[in-house]
Amino acid sequence: MTAPAPRDAASADVDPSPLESAPIEIIGRLTTASNATFLCRLGGPGREARCVYKPVLGERPLWDFPDGTLAEREYASYLISAALGWGIVPRTVLRGGPHGWGMVQEWVEATAGSEAPTGRADGGRDAEDSLAENPAVGASVIEDSATDLVDLFPADAVPAGHLAVFAAEDMTGRQVVLAHADDERLQRIAVLDVVLNNPDRKAGHILCAPGGGLRGVDHGICLHSEPKLRTVLWGWAHRPVPDALLADVAALGDDLRRRTSPLADALDALLTTAEVDALARRIALLVESGVHPGPTAARAIPWPPF
Repeated sequence: MTAPAPRDAASADVDPSPLESAPIEIIGRLTTASNATFLCRLGGPGREARCVYKPVLGERPLWDFPDGTLAEREYASYLISAALGWGIVPRTVLRGGPHGWGMVQEWVEATAGSEAPTGRADGGRDAEDSLAENPAVGASVIEDSATDLVDLFPADAVPAGHLAVFAAEDMTGRQVVLAHADDERLQRIAVLDVVLNNPDRKAGHILCAPGGGLRGVDHGICLHSEPKLRTVLWGWAHRPVPDALLADVAALGDDLRRRTSPLADALDALLTTAEVDALARRIALLVESGVHPGPTAARAIPWPPF
């Protein structure tokens, strides 16, 4: 366990938030999570602020990650997202809690994906017109699906404005396609995942936040030194990354190389030298190529994908 990392520069002059200092009261447990994950209330009864608390003591050992480092990877991922200015990873801190030291992150009250704008340059009119003409188009294969941004669709009913990731056959023999929206908010998450070397970008780790923004959660196994990218967002593979996103990534790389922000020191405290070096290489390669990478491993999709 390393020492707590410095707070990111964006919050250095802000008074400590309840996330950092308020008492944590556990009110529930997320039983589907791989590691101990608690829904908590900050500040005791009567308070509305909620958070997710993942104590280090509840981390399940993994063969390819050092024990007791997942909370630090969550925090490092937040710092990188914040440095890019993209606001994808909810505010995250390292602190003590009811079960000891761990990661504490703002709770996101997710909304249905259909309530959020597509963010496409053309306004998504093709998809809307298609749905109006044929209600079966865009109908999810998954009952009570929480989002239409990443979903399984019948092979002949993938909505316009979506990018196919893979085709499969369900348990009834029906042909289905995993596809995601060609959405600039999702593309921003896909680029962040390349930077973070995220091996666990499942559809359920993408949340539609109030106001139409998207948030990405569960980054505890990011930032390994070896290539491990697995995602449901392969629809942009080998396609150009928008210039604005590349510029942000390039600026991040410059900051890390020149050590012109507190982020470099923070990452040195949270990650190994090999992992920091690998992060720099991924950034440089992405900026140089200017395109989204494609799958390179046999297991390119996290399982289950939802």
